[in-house]
Amino acid sequence: MLLVDHAASAAFGASLAERVRPGDAITLAGPLGAGKTSIARGLLGALGLVGDAPSPSFAIVQPYAPPEVRLPVLHVDLYRITDAAELDELGLHDAADEAVLIVEWPERAGPGYWPHALSLEIAIVGDARRLTARVPQAWEARWPIP
Repeated sequence: MLLVDHAASAAFGASLAERVRPGDAITLAGPLGAGKTSIARGLLGALGLVGDAPSPSFAIVQPYAPPEVRLPVLHVDLYRITDAAELDELGLHDAADEAVLIVEWPERAGPGYWPHALSLEIAIVGDARRLTARVPQAWEARWPIP
Protein backbone atom coordinates (compact mmCIF):
# COMPACT_ATOMS: atom_id res chain seq x y z
CA MET A 1 0.00 0.00 0.00
CA LEU A 2 1.28 3.46 -0.85
CA LEU A 3 0.60 6.39 1.46
CA VAL A 4 1.10 9.55 -0.58
CA ASP A 5 1.19 12.13 2.22
CA HIS A 6 0.67 12.86 5.92
CA ALA A 7 -3.11 12.94 5.49
CA ALA A 8 -3.08 9.49 3.87
CA SER A 9 -1.05 8.11 6.79
CA ALA A 10 -3.50 9.58 9.30
CA ALA A 11 -6.46 8.26 7.29
CA PHE A 12 -4.93 4.78 7.29
CA GLY A 13 -4.56 5.01 11.09
CA ALA A 14 -8.22 6.06 11.33
CA SER A 15 -9.26 3.01 9.32
CA LEU A 16 -7.33 0.82 11.78
CA ALA A 17 -9.41 2.31 14.60
CA GLU A 18 -12.54 0.75 13.09
CA ARG A 19 -10.97 -2.70 13.50
CA VAL A 20 -8.96 -2.68 16.74
CA ARG A 21 -9.99 -4.56 19.86
CA PRO A 22 -8.62 -4.68 23.39
CA GLY A 23 -5.68 -7.07 23.39
CA ASP A 24 -4.48 -6.07 19.92
CA ALA A 25 -0.92 -4.98 19.28
CA ILE A 26 0.09 -2.95 16.25
CA THR A 27 3.78 -2.45 15.61
CA LEU A 28 5.05 0.39 13.44
CA ALA A 29 8.59 0.05 12.10
CA GLY A 30 10.47 2.37 9.78
CA PRO A 31 13.07 5.12 9.72
CA LEU A 32 12.73 8.53 11.35
CA GLY A 33 10.17 10.58 9.48
CA ALA A 34 8.44 7.57 7.91
CA GLY A 35 5.04 8.41 9.40
CA LYS A 36 4.75 6.01 12.34
CA THR A 37 3.39 8.69 14.65
CA SER A 38 1.06 10.00 11.94
CA ILE A 39 -0.58 6.57 11.70
CA ALA A 40 -0.83 6.36 15.51
CA ARG A 41 -2.34 9.85 15.70
CA GLY A 42 -4.91 8.97 13.03
CA LEU A 43 -5.91 5.87 15.00
CA LEU A 44 -6.16 7.79 18.28
CA GLY A 45 -8.19 10.58 16.69
CA ALA A 46 -10.65 8.08 15.24
CA LEU A 47 -10.97 6.50 18.69
CA GLY A 48 -12.13 9.88 19.98
CA LEU A 49 -9.00 11.71 21.11
CA VAL A 50 -9.56 15.44 20.78
CA GLY A 51 -6.47 17.45 19.90
CA ASP A 52 -3.05 16.22 18.88
CA ALA A 53 -1.54 13.14 20.49
CA PRO A 54 1.96 13.89 21.77
CA SER A 55 4.75 11.65 20.57
CA PRO A 56 5.69 9.29 23.41
CA SER A 57 9.40 9.56 22.55
CA PHE A 58 10.38 10.91 25.97
CA ALA A 59 7.65 9.38 28.12
CA ILE A 60 8.09 6.03 26.27
CA VAL A 61 4.49 5.03 27.14
CA GLN A 62 1.57 7.41 26.66
CA PRO A 63 -1.66 5.91 28.04
CA TYR A 64 -5.16 6.85 26.90
CA ALA A 65 -8.35 5.68 28.59
CA PRO A 66 -12.10 6.19 28.26
CA PRO A 67 -13.78 8.63 28.08
CA GLU A 68 -10.82 10.30 26.32
CA VAL A 69 -10.88 7.47 23.77
CA ARG A 70 -13.37 4.69 22.99
CA LEU A 71 -11.12 1.97 24.46
CA PRO A 72 -7.84 1.90 26.40
CA VAL A 73 -4.70 2.48 24.32
CA LEU A 74 -1.02 2.46 25.17
CA HIS A 75 1.04 4.38 22.61
CA VAL A 76 4.61 3.17 23.04
CA ASP A 77 7.79 4.54 21.50
CA LEU A 78 10.83 2.33 22.07
CA TYR A 79 13.32 4.60 20.28
CA ARG A 80 15.19 5.41 23.51
CA ILE A 81 15.25 1.79 24.73
CA THR A 82 18.81 0.49 24.61
CA ASP A 83 18.28 -2.94 26.17
CA ALA A 84 15.26 -5.18 25.63
CA ALA A 85 15.35 -6.02 29.36
CA GLU A 86 14.07 -2.48 30.02
CA LEU A 87 10.71 -3.49 28.55
CA ASP A 88 9.81 -5.51 31.65
CA GLU A 89 9.79 -2.27 33.65
CA LEU A 90 7.18 -0.70 31.35
CA GLY A 91 4.39 -3.10 32.38
CA LEU A 92 3.16 -3.62 28.83
CA HIS A 93 2.30 -7.27 29.38
CA ASP A 94 0.10 -6.33 32.35
CA ALA A 95 -2.08 -4.11 30.18
CA ALA A 96 -1.92 -6.18 27.00
CA ASP A 97 -5.30 -7.91 27.46
CA GLU A 98 -7.23 -4.73 28.26
CA ALA A 99 -5.68 -2.17 25.92
CA VAL A 100 -4.62 -1.71 22.34
CA LEU A 101 -0.84 -1.41 22.09
CA ILE A 102 0.57 0.82 19.38
CA VAL A 103 4.33 0.26 19.37
CA GLU A 104 6.78 2.40 17.44
CA TRP A 105 10.34 1.09 16.98
CA PRO A 106 9.36 -2.51 17.87
CA GLU A 107 12.73 -3.81 16.68
CA ARG A 108 14.25 -2.38 19.89
CA ALA A 109 12.43 -5.17 21.77
CA GLY A 110 14.18 -7.86 19.75
CA PRO A 111 12.84 -10.26 17.16
CA GLY A 112 9.55 -11.94 17.93
CA TYR A 113 8.66 -9.83 20.98
CA TRP A 114 5.11 -9.25 19.67
CA PRO A 115 4.46 -12.39 17.60
CA HIS A 116 0.70 -11.79 17.39
CA ALA A 117 0.93 -8.12 16.43
CA LEU A 118 -0.25 -6.57 13.22
CA SER A 119 3.23 -5.67 12.05
CA LEU A 120 3.46 -2.61 9.79
CA GLU A 121 6.73 -1.67 8.09
CA ILE A 122 6.96 1.78 6.51
CA ALA A 123 9.56 2.63 3.88
CA ILE A 124 10.20 6.08 2.43
CA VAL A 125 9.86 6.03 -1.36
CA GLY A 126 10.49 9.51 -2.76
CA ASP A 127 7.82 11.73 -1.20
CA ALA A 128 5.50 8.81 -0.42
CA ARG A 129 5.52 5.94 2.08
CA ARG A 130 5.21 2.26 1.20
CA LEU A 131 3.41 0.24 3.86
CA THR A 132 3.99 -3.50 4.13
CA ALA A 133 2.01 -5.59 6.59
CA ARG A 134 2.56 -8.93 8.29
CA VAL A 135 -0.95 -9.97 9.21
CA PRO A 136 -1.32 -12.45 12.08
CA GLN A 137 -4.17 -14.95 12.26
CA ALA A 138 -6.13 -12.79 14.73
CA TRP A 139 -6.25 -10.01 12.10
CA GLU A 140 -7.04 -12.08 8.99
CA ALA A 141 -10.80 -11.40 9.12
CA ARG A 142 -10.12 -7.68 9.63
CA TRP A 143 -7.63 -7.30 6.78
CA PRO A 144 -7.07 -5.77 4.27
CA ILE A 145 -7.66 -2.19 5.23
CA PRO A 146 -9.21 -0.26 2.30
